[in-house]
Amino acid sequence: MQITYKTRLIATAALLAVTVTTSGCGKKQAPPPQAGPPEVGVVTIQPQRVAVTTELPGRTSAYLVAEVRPQVNGIIQKRVFTEGSEVKAGQVLYQIDPATYQAAFSSAKAAEARAEANLIPARLKEERFRDLVKIKAVSQQDYDDAYAGLKQSEADVASAKAVVETARINLAYTKVTAPISGRIGKSSVTTGALVTANQPAALSTIQQLHVCRCYPVQRGIAAPATESGQRRIETPRRSAGEGQAAVRRWHLLSCRRDPQIFRCHG
Repeated sequence: MQITYKTRLIATAALLAVTVTTSGCGKKQAPPPQAGPPEVGVVTIQPQRVAVTTELPGRTSAYLVAEVRPQVNGIIQKRVFTEGSEVKAGQVLYQIDPATYQAAFSSAKAAEARAEANLIPARLKEERFRDLVKIKAVSQQDYDDAYAGLKQSEADVASAKAVVETARINLAYTKVTAPISGRIGKSSVTTGALVTANQPAALSTIQQLHVCRCYPVQRGIAAPATESGQRRIETPRRSAGEGQAAVRRWHLLSCRRDPQIFRCHG
C-alpha cells in the first residue's frame, strides 16, 4: 500500500510539471519598447563682461571719530542725550552752569555801552576844534589832542565789542554740542562733575558709522589707508624674470551699515 501511494504522488507531481512546462512554452514574450530620440539642452553662448570678485577677510573702522570736550570751565548741570543713541551735529549734549559767563557777558555789554557814550563827546569836540583851528581860534596842539582823544574813544569801542564777542562765545560754550553726526558712546562724567577747558579726558566719543573705512587683510597684513583714499598691500609673489615683489593697490571701500552686517561695496 505504501509503494502504491508513493507511486501515485510521484506520478501526480510529474504530470503537474509537464503541464506547467507546456503552458510556459506556448506563451510568446512581448518585444521591448523602442526608445525615442534623446533630449538635449541647447545654450547660446554670448560674450559679456563679468566682474571678478575676491572675498577677503578684513576689518572696519568708523569714517569719522570725534571726542567731545568742554571749551570752558564749570560744573555739569545736566546731560541731555541718551548713551548709545544717534545724535546730530550741533545737538546739545551737556549743559555747563552758565551763571558766571552770563554775568561776564552782561558786564561786557555795559562796558561797550560806556565806550560808545564816551565816543560821542570826543567826536563832537574834534569836529568843533577842526573848524576853530582853521581860523586860529584854538592852537594846533589843542586840535591834535582832540583828534587823539577821538581815536582813543573809537579804539575803546572796538575793544569793548571784542570783549562782548568773547563773552558771548564763552557763554555759548556752556552748551557742549556734538561736533559731528553719528552714534555717541558712554558718558565719562555725570551731573555735578567739574570739567575744565580742553581737558585731556573726553566727555564722550561720537563715531560716524553710516560710512566706514574697510581694511582688507591678505596673508595677515592689513593695508593702511593713505591720504589719497587708497591703500597698498604688498604680496610676496614674483613676476617672471623679475626679482621685485609685485604690489597690489586697493581703493577705499565705502561700507554702508546694515542692522546686522556690514556690506562693503568697492
